[in-house]
Amino acid sequence: MERFQQLILIPLILTASLPGLGFCYSIINGPTNATVLAGSEAHFNCTVSVGWVILIWLSNGNPVLTVINSQGAVETSDRFTSQNYTSSNGFTSELIIHNTQLSDSGKIECSIQQLSESSFAFLSVQVNGSLFIKNSTLAVKENSTVEIVCEALGWAPAPDIAWMTNDSFIDKSKYVTQQSQGSNDLHNALSILTLTPTDTEVLTCLADIEALPNPQNATVTVIFVNSTIENDYSEDSRSTWVIVLAVVLSLVGIILLIIIIAVVVRCCCLKKKGSTYQNEIRKVSAEKKKDGDLENRQRHGSENQGYIPEEPRNVQIPRIASLPPMSSKFTVPAADLHTSSVPKCFYGRLEEGVKNPSPPSGADWGRNEETVYSWKDSWRLKT
Repeated sequence: MERFQQLILIPLILTASLPGLGFCYSIINGPTNATVLAGSEAHFNCTVSVGWVILIWLSNGNPVLTVINSQGAVETSDRFTSQNYTSSNGFTSELIIHNTQLSDSGKIECSIQQLSESSFAFLSVQVNGSLFIKNSTLAVKENSTVEIVCEALGWAPAPDIAWMTNDSFIDKSKYVTQQSQGSNDLHNALSILTLTPTDTEVLTCLADIEALPNPQNATVTVIFVNSTIENDYSEDSRSTWVIVLAVVLSLVGIILLIIIIAVVVRCCCLKKKGSTYQNEIRKVSAEKKKDGDLENRQRHGSENQGYIPEEPRNVQIPRIASLPPMSSKFTVPAADLHTSSVPKCFYGRLEEGVKNPSPPSGADWGRNEETVYSWKDSWRLKT
């Protein structure tokens, strides 16, 4: 691209110089040195006397822009443009370099194609890198020494490092700065500050290059811990923990008490409910039993609740001699026939206030022999 620009500019230079032969004009004011940050613009001015014919701008020996009196500026790149100013004393051309890069650093020359008539200046493009301190806060005990590291990465050129504390510069003997070459023509710097603090203070690391209007900075707060203060802090911390633990245990105790009360109330409710259910079951069973007893009394009669059984005794039932066989043909006159309504062995139940007992029913047939014999004896005495 640069060779192409040169091929274009050479014919223009030759064409413009031919009519000017025999005329004398010169550079009144040439460009001045400039230092800029990468990515910004760089400006250079060149003023020539009246009667000039051609003016050429060169960067590191390569023509980048040409201004012809009769035609104006001939721009071959968007990064290199110009502004022109005309006055009674002469003509001024301003070269503007946009989006400057590290490769733009070097010699910037203004030439009017006259013998020994050129003026130049130097462009310095610098890169503002990063700056940081690893720890933003440090706690240092009494009579302890601490090292604080400040690191600058990706600068061009390598920055100058300085330290400040409470708006005052720290003596250079208390810190050491090392520089190293990085990638892409960039530089790194490492500064280590050794300090024995006696009080809490704010430390500032400063990195500066010429193109920066103000140094870049990074800060760290160094907290001075006194032994007495530390002990008081430890005691306060322990007291705080004791209070917190007591509160937590109290809350846990209250919660457990509430849970126990709820469980007891629940159990009592369940027990009461179960007792009520059992009472209902017993009541239903009693009613069923009462209905059954009433039904039995209606069916078999009532028992004599005032009857007292006699003492058991041995009663011998006399044997009845067997009768001779009866004739199948046997007649007795009705007038001479006498029958008894009471059987030989009559079992029954003597009820109080009844003179003529009745025979036992089927339900009373199985009563014990004592009762039967007692009833029999009583009946015989009455009859």
